[in-house]
Amino acid sequence: MIKTRDELERKIELWIEASERMRLPEYLQYLSNPRKVLWRSFLSGIARGAGSAVGFTILGAIIVIVIQRLALANLPVIGDFLADIVEIVQHKLK
Repeated sequence: MIKTRDELERKIELWIEASERMRLPEYLQYLSNPRKVLWRSFLSGIARGAGSAVGFTILGAIIVIVIQRLALANLPVIGDFLADIVEIVQHKLK
């Protein structure tokens, strides 16, 4: 608990300094404009979606390359597993 006026003043000064470092007035002004908030949220959603699509595409390509290399290596267990997968896919396509 705050006991003296000096302690109270120091706490208030620390709070003011912290709010200035956080740029609290600018943030509150930003929040008061719904158009800016919606526009920035829309753009960040597009960026996240595009990033996810690119990331999944790259990850999928890497997985396909690794599987192809494993299939070419003719490893008995992995080769049989891949042959089973190919057989299942061909059966489902018919």
